[in-house]
Amino acid sequence: MGDIPTYPNFKRLMLEDRELLHPRLWAYQPKTSELTFNNLYLWRSYYQFEWALLDDWLIILANERGGGVFLLPPIGSPPNADLTETVLTGLRDERGLDDPRVSRAGERLAEALKDDDRFVVTENRDHFDYVYLTQDLAELPGRKYSAKRNHINQFTRAYRFAYQSVTPDLVDECLALAEVWCEKRLCEEDLSLQQELSGIEDVLNDFRTLQLDGGAILIRDKVQAFALGELLNDNTVVVHVEKANPEFKGIYPMMTKAYADRWVDEAQYINLEQDLGEPGLRRAKESYHPDHLSRKFEIALASS
Repeated sequence: MGDIPTYPNFKRLMLEDRELLHPRLWAYQPKTSELTFNNLYLWRSYYQFEWALLDDWLIILANERGGGVFLLPPIGSPPNADLTETVLTGLRDERGLDDPRVSRAGERLAEALKDDDRFVVTENRDHFDYVYLTQDLAELPGRKYSAKRNHINQFTRAYRFAYQSVTPDLVDECLALAEVWCEKRLCEEDLSLQQELSGIEDVLNDFRTLQLDGGAILIRDKVQAFALGELLNDNTVVVHVEKANPEFKGIYPMMTKAYADRWVDEAQYINLEQDLGEPGLRRAKESYHPDHLSRKFEIALASS
């Protein structure tokens, strides 16, 4: 893997880093969707992630396209206020940032720092993760899910389909579908969608090494929807990618239900990530009736 970077010296995140970083992230048992190696790898081009170790803590730095720089929450146990202050101060004094911050921090770190007068802790609703009971998404019980069941019934009546685990022999078809999805979403006009497609291509091409889990819906033996996920912690699966050909009415709720059913015996919860403040996406995620939201926070220095 090469030399291990020691703070304040960072290295760009690469596939070869998985061997070291994945066990550390898993040991942390995160509640927020960002903190898996596969998610970092998916978005590494957009955020240009770098990492280093400081006193055996994992420090991850994001260099967002457009100039934003922020830290993800330091990975270690228990939450460490002094270490957090050290790294934020370093970003201010050594990198010249006016507003150094930890972003996407979960409740664990926020609770530890909220009464510490060195920090300002602020909720960021746009980044809250939507967390559902896996059994609810697999069964869609009761009146509140009647619209979803209707969409699925329409789909099952209209199409002959099969659900199949994503294996290396389906990767090319999933890649082709992701490109179709991107064309329909006019990705050339949206940098974040372009970067998402690039990340999806990367994780699919490295599917075996990353040990991702996936499911696909095939219609006439062709992939028309797929989802990619993994265990986030001992009782939660996180879905990083879900794409479908919208020409097939009802295929999105069918994909969501089928992939939840795959996990129902292994994980109590499914994390479907955040809505980023997009009204349409917020309505869609709320329509599945989350069990709870995984809250996230911005943490800044009080003296900045």
